[in-house]
Amino acid sequence: MAACVLLPHPFKASADATCRGRRPAGVSRWAIAGAGALAFGALFASAVPAEAQSAGPLVRITNGSPFNGCTADDVAKQEKSTGGTLFQNTAIEPWVAIDPSDTQRLLVGHQQDRWSNGGSRGLVGNVSNDGGSTWAVTIPSGVSECTGGEFVRASDPWVTFSPDGTAFFFSLTLDPSRAFQFGVTSGAMLVSRSTDHAQSWEAPITLIEDRANALNDKNSITADPIDSDFVYAVWDRLVLGAGGATARSAPNLIGDGVAMARDRLQRSASGAKATDPSRGPTLFARTTNGGNSWESPRIIFDPGVNAQTINNLVVVLPDGDVLDFFTNLVFQTGAVNIGYVRSKDKGTTFNPAATFPTDIQVVGVVTPDTLAPVRDASILFSVTVDPASGALYLAWQDCRFKPNSCSSSTPVDAVAFSQSLDGGVTWSPPVMINKTPQNLANPLRQQAFIPAVVAAGDGTIAVTYYDFRNDVSAPNTEFADFFAVFCKPVTPTHCTHSTNWGNELRVSPSSFNMLDAPVAEGHFLGDYMGLVASGQNVWPVFGMATGPNLTADFARKITLPAAATVAVK
Repeated sequence: MAACVLLPHPFKASADATCRGRRPAGVSRWAIAGAGALAFGALFASAVPAEAQSAGPLVRITNGSPFNGCTADDVAKQEKSTGGTLFQNTAIEPWVAIDPSDTQRLLVGHQQDRWSNGGSRGLVGNVSNDGGSTWAVTIPSGVSECTGGEFVRASDPWVTFSPDGTAFFFSLTLDPSRAFQFGVTSGAMLVSRSTDHAQSWEAPITLIEDRANALNDKNSITADPIDSDFVYAVWDRLVLGAGGATARSAPNLIGDGVAMARDRLQRSASGAKATDPSRGPTLFARTTNGGNSWESPRIIFDPGVNAQTINNLVVVLPDGDVLDFFTNLVFQTGAVNIGYVRSKDKGTTFNPAATFPTDIQVVGVVTPDTLAPVRDASILFSVTVDPASGALYLAWQDCRFKPNSCSSSTPVDAVAFSQSLDGGVTWSPPVMINKTPQNLANPLRQQAFIPAVVAAGDGTIAVTYYDFRNDVSAPNTEFADFFAVFCKPVTPTHCTHSTNWGNELRVSPSSFNMLDAPVAEGHFLGDYMGLVASGQNVWPVFGMATGPNLTADFARKITLPAAATVAVK
């Protein structure tokens, strides 16, 4: 589906007929599976909770920067050579993992001190051993120059725990230069391991390193929840086409693959179809010995020329199948679809034919009054699997919902949800699940963005997102908040109906000013936010602006109500 855009949204294209649907050849419409596929009814034997969720105190995770004394990366030289602005004391893009061997232990990774044109001074971890009440800094060494590594900048922090409590921290690293394609002279993907539950870190292992003719981007790492020997790493790798043609069209960007992809979609939506033969396949690497060594990366899905994947995310089903989800971007047509490929042998092989559960239709987010671009998740998504039932859940930004659909005069991005109960073979039609109230005076206050989804121990699905419902008309102020909404699937199709999502919880106790967030291709808190669950507890980890060009990461424990269960017939 082509990304449709409302002027003056970041894609800079008109909301017109391009917003009407196209589907990949051979992809049928969604159809939800019956309960028999996974014996779903038996697994979801439960009752509707009689009381709402409760939230503990807001806990600030980050404060200031551990890199304030660092001189190794020569900030002044970078500012002069790249034209970028350093936003010191910013914590951006938190991702969180929970330790299966001790569910009171949480690990967060984030970008520290973001640059306006791509990357940060380094990646920082924070670990809690008491369920998120207190946090301590834990920094993998040998990554960026400010942590004793060889690379100037780092980005895209991702963390995971194996069942035995071994922690992994996945880092994208790069050396910036505006003189080279993709804005980098070199870049690498590094994996750090901790065998003491994220208290200390071994030297990182390099999975891949490239020079200026390629960009490795948007990485994630997932430990196999069944077998501690297996951990899976995925990312997209942008490569040049014949004659040096490249996906990069924004000369000031430094290794920022998401911004580059959005720029190409903008040109496609405006009618200037991108035709260069560059490509961005999915790369996959794994360890089969708990991180002692890693196999060489290999391509598991190639979308072809003038196309790429992005936002590769691995989930592992209870039967052991490994699914790599991704956004598939075809720049010649502007099509944006969520797809996945499957491995039935723990990543030894993947089925080369992708399945496409849904397209993505977006306009992108701007602040409601000043129309300042917000860096959102408009070509990304969140995916999770219920570890008990095997149900798969997707959440993403989408503007297909009436009355403010993509083709309306006032298109607005909302949060879409779809589920699969048969291991990803069939999917339910997308439904809007955020509970942002309608605002006829200013529909842009209805925008909901950067969703995350997780399944709790009793099967309850939690989805978090930002919106502008509490914004007011005041100079230099665009108030935003962070929310969570819930659905307990008491029948197999219960959560495929928008009306069954509720008990919305305001996670941010007070609003923050989005205009205070630093500008990195839009006011930027992160391309994603963290969300984990264990038992009846859910932990969202999210960013808020705390002052002009200042941000911090926060956590708030949400406890789901305990309820008796009754069998669903």
